[in-house]
Amino acid sequence: MRRRQILASTAALLAAPAAFAWPDQPVKLVVPFTPGTGPDIIARFVAERLSAKIGQPVVVENVAGASGNIGSQQVARAKPDGHTLMSSVNTLVMNASLYKNLTYDPVADFAPLGLSAWGSLVLVAHPSQKPATLAELIAAAKASPKTLTYGSPGVGTPHHLSMALVETAAGIEMVHVPYKGTAGAVQDLLGGQIGYMFLPVHVSAQHIRAGKLKAIAAGSPQRLPQLPDVPTLAESGLAGVDVDMWYGFFAPKGTPPELVERLNKEISAILESPEAKAAFEAQGLIPATSTPAALGEIVVRDKGRWADVVAKRGIKPE
Repeated sequence: MRRRQILASTAALLAAPAAFAWPDQPVKLVVPFTPGTGPDIIARFVAERLSAKIGQPVVVENVAGASGNIGSQQVARAKPDGHTLMSSVNTLVMNASLYKNLTYDPVADFAPLGLSAWGSLVLVAHPSQKPATLAELIAAAKASPKTLTYGSPGVGTPHHLSMALVETAAGIEMVHVPYKGTAGAVQDLLGGQIGYMFLPVHVSAQHIRAGKLKAIAAGSPQRLPQLPDVPTLAESGLAGVDVDMWYGFFAPKGTPPELVERLNKEISAILESPEAKAAFEAQGLIPATSTPAALGEIVVRDKGRWADVVAKRGIKPE
């Protein structure tokens, strides 16, 4: 009996799969947006340094289109072996409410690896607009519904949904003017053709200091170091409301837990370096790290939050 048990145990060991080897080929880091966007900047910074750590090339591949849906779908369907990763932004969860025929689920189809950065938006106005505070803006919008205008780079963008969240929280109605990209919207805002807009802090700060725009409120939970005199949305009367954009890394669902933990450790070490702080801040980003579970909680929370805004405002992608 003893001999048969030993032989059976030996056979089982020989039949067991070899230890998980990673990486054994180049790693593809998908960015579902165009070059120069936040997820792309983060991906290229991390890719070069991650490659040196793991001994294989980490190749950034921009798979843009459909507000990030094409690249996200590609990663969701990829083999979960650690050789396909994604650098994304909170648009990932916003799209779940905007596109009814989405072929992936931001919660069910990805393994979160961890946060990579936060980006802050600032609600700004053309100087010709009389309201100078959020309270005054809300009062004016209530007095004359659907007269004040605000722009965005397009329907369903973080800029648009951030203002839609403010409208919902404040109980006001404004007129949304969508553009095909940020450049045209900013140009018309500076020219006074539209009254308000949420803009990234590194874009808005220069125009605020030059007197070309006036700051209404910071969209972050705390005041921004670039604009310390500008109150937050919460300080301005909308308690619990913030519109910060988060960025993070993801892998396909089913990626082995030990690989998720290793990727989290390697990427976090890169993001916690002084070099990352300097490089990211130049682009208006704040490097951030988290556990995979913490990013997963953010994804679940934001999916529900933005679904509520989209439903209440009746927002549909163009």
